[in-house]
Amino acid sequence: MKNKRFNIAILLVAGVFVSCDDVWEPAIENNRDIDAITKEPESAQAIIGNAYIMLWGSYPNTNDVYSDLATDDAVSNDYSNKYQNMATGWSSLNNPLSIWDNNYHALQYINLLLEKCDEVAWSDPEVLRVMYNDHFKGEAYALRALYHFYLLQYHAGMVDGEMMGIPLHLRSEDGASDFNYPRNTFKECIDQIMSDINEAMKYLPDELGDVSKDGVPDKYLTYGESKDLQGYYNRAFGEKQKGKIDGHIIKAIQAQVAFYAASPAFKDYSGISEKEAADYLSNYLARINGIGGMDPDGYKWSTDKNMIDNLQSNENPKEVLWRAGTETTTSTAEENYFPASLYGKGKINPTQNLVDAFPMANGYPIDNPASGYDSQAPYVGRDKRFYEYIIYNGCVPTLASSEKIDVSVNSKTDDRIGTEKGTRTGYYLRKFTRDDINPDPTVGSKHKHYTTRIRYTELFLDYAEMANEAFGPTGNGANGYSAYDVIKALRQRAGIISDNYLESIKDNKDEMRKLIRNERRIELCFEGKRFWDLRRWKGDLDKLNEPAKGMRITVDMGKTTYEVIDVAERNFKEYMYYAPIPYYEVLKFSALQQNTGW
Repeated sequence: MKNKRFNIAILLVAGVFVSCDDVWEPAIENNRDIDAITKEPESAQAIIGNAYIMLWGSYPNTNDVYSDLATDDAVSNDYSNKYQNMATGWSSLNNPLSIWDNNYHALQYINLLLEKCDEVAWSDPEVLRVMYNDHFKGEAYALRALYHFYLLQYHAGMVDGEMMGIPLHLRSEDGASDFNYPRNTFKECIDQIMSDINEAMKYLPDELGDVSKDGVPDKYLTYGESKDLQGYYNRAFGEKQKGKIDGHIIKAIQAQVAFYAASPAFKDYSGISEKEAADYLSNYLARINGIGGMDPDGYKWSTDKNMIDNLQSNENPKEVLWRAGTETTTSTAEENYFPASLYGKGKINPTQNLVDAFPMANGYPIDNPASGYDSQAPYVGRDKRFYEYIIYNGCVPTLASSEKIDVSVNSKTDDRIGTEKGTRTGYYLRKFTRDDINPDPTVGSKHKHYTTRIRYTELFLDYAEMANEAFGPTGNGANGYSAYDVIKALRQRAGIISDNYLESIKDNKDEMRKLIRNERRIELCFEGKRFWDLRRWKGDLDKLNEPAKGMRITVDMGKTTYEVIDVAERNFKEYMYYAPIPYYEVLKFSALQQNTGW
C-alpha cells in the first residue's frame, strides 16, 4: 500500500500520466526523471527550496499561537477552533497538531537531494561546484535533522513500557518501496539527529556572509582554479544566502535537541543528562558572550514597531538568531486578536490563569503577602511584560483610538463577555500586534510583521532549567553563570530591579524550578511552547485539569468589582503526556505501533 505522504516525490521519479492517447501523454520535456537534476542545478536547488517552504507546515509556525488554546493559558471565542477542542476531546483520529504528513514529505525531498547531490553539475569551475555542493549538502543534513526532531517532539511516546520515537527516514522512496516502517527507539532517533547535525557542520560555515580573500576556508585552497576564489566563495556562501541554515543555527538546534532529550519525560531514555544539555546551551550562548549578550529589550521583540520597520531582509534583531521572512503589508494579527471595538475578531483570550502568572513589578508573585497585590485593582503595578502581552480592561491598546477597552458586563461595546466577537475571559492578546495598525477596513492600515524560529531568550531559559537541575540554583559547572544569574537578568530587563523574592529562593532548587517554569510561561507565551512544556515536564495531573479562568468585571454606581470565574473545563489524562501517531497511519501499516492509551 502506498502512503500519500510520498506521492509528490514518487511522481517526480515515475512520471505522472499513463495513457495511449497522445492528448494525455505529457511532452517529453515535462516528464522529468529524477536523474535529470544532475544536469539541471536549478531543479536540484528547487528540491531543497521546497524543503524550506515546508517548514511552514512544521514547527514553529504562525498557527502555533493557537496551540495555547489547548492549555491553561488561553481560550477562544471561536467554539469550533480545533486547537481549543483538544482541551476536552483529543484523539489520534483528529489531531490538529500532527505534522506527520508534512514532515515526511519534506524528508523525501531532502533524501532525494542527498542521494544525487554529489552528481549535480552545480557550476563551473570545479571549486565553485564543490562549494555549492557543500552548501546544499550541509543544508540537507541540517534540515533532515530538524524535520526528524520536530516529528520526535510531536509523536514520541511509550509503547509497551518502552520509549519509542518515530520511523527514521534516511533514504528516498519510489513506487517499489516498502512503506511499512517500524518505529525507532527514542534514543536511536536522538542519536541519528545528532549524527546528521554533526554531518551538516562538516559542510556549513559558522555564519553565512561575504568574506575577505583571507577568509576563504583552507579546504578550498587546494584547488588550482583560485583566480577568483573569494568571489566563488561569496557566491556559494555569501550575503545573498543569509537567512538559510548555517553552522550557528544548526548548533542552536543541537542545543535544543539536547535540552529536549534531557527533559523529565525523556531523560531516562535518551542518554543525555541535564549537565550535558546545560553545557551544549552554554557553549552556544558563548557566541554572544552569555548573559552579557542578552538583548535588554528582548521581551518586546514582537511589538517594537521601530525595530521591525527598520529590519532589513537578511538581518536579525538582537533577540533573534533565526527567523522567517518579513511580511511587509499585513494586519492579520490585529484583525484576529484585537477586540471588536478595534475591528478585530478577538480570537484568542488569555486566561486569568496566565494573567495571575505575571508577578508584581517588585518581583513577588501575586499570592505572596509582600507583593502588594490588590484583587480589586488587579492591573496596577504589574510586571512590564503583562502590559506588553495582554489587552486588559481599561487599557488603550492602539494609537488608532484613545478609547479605553471596556470588557465589563455593563459595556456598550461588543468587547464584553458573552458577545460573538467578545472575550470569554476579560482579556485579549496584545503580543504579535502593533499599536499603529488600524484594522478598520475603510482605513486599510498594514505594516511589517515577522515570525521567529529561535529566540535567544528561549535558549537562556533552556539553560536555566538544565543548570538548576544539574548544578543547583547558583551553581554553574564550568559555564560561568548559573540559573539564578539568567533569571535575575531576564527579570531585571522586565523592570524588576530590587528582586527580594528571587533572593529569598536562590538557594532552593525546588522553588527555583517553579520560578524558571513561570518565567518561561510568561516570556514564551503564545509562541507554541506551553503545550509541549506541560508534557515535557510531566506536570501534575490535578494542575493540568484546573479549569481555564477569566475575570468578570461589573460596574455599579461607579464602583468596579472584579470576580474570578471558571470559563472552560480541561480534560487531561495521563497517557496524553505523549501525543499520538496519526490513526490513519497505524491502520495502514502493521509495523507502526501506536503510543499507549491512544
